[in-house]
Amino acid sequence: MSNIKRTIKLSQKERHALQDFTSKGTHPSRLIRRAQIILALDSSYGRTPTKEADIASQLSISKQAVHNAKCDFIELGIEDFLHRRKREGSPVPVKADGDFEAHIIALCCSEPPKGYDRWTVRLLADKVVELGYIDSVSHMTVSRTLKKTNLSLI
Repeated sequence: MSNIKRTIKLSQKERHALQDFTSKGTHPSRLIRRAQIILALDSSYGRTPTKEADIASQLSISKQAVHNAKCDFIELGIEDFLHRRKREGSPVPVKADGDFEAHIIALCCSEPPKGYDRWTVRLLADKVVELGYIDSVSHMTVSRTLKKTNLSLI
């Protein structure tokens, strides 16, 4: 965000919504604190906004948290600001998809390698990588996949 000073001017409806949010119902404390920050920064109807440093000391938070809340409110608007954002997807892509599971099941049902009486989880993990079904996989991922599909190596 740029260094341009931006002021927050709440409408009467927005101000009441924020006051109700902080005083009624059950909400996560982090969101209540963010609403309190915006109420303190409000400069509508001749109010003098509280300085960011003063808000930070009153609420026992950092000045950066106050600044971030202000920028978020300006950027998102009141509705999105008052609610937690849902994560769009997993931060780490899933390796064990349906195709991978099918290959694991097929390997479990096949003959184990020479010198072994049965498949082990580590043997399966190594074989799946060797056959090129996946770039790399942990033996725990294979184990979870087998457990999920109710397969046992015994």
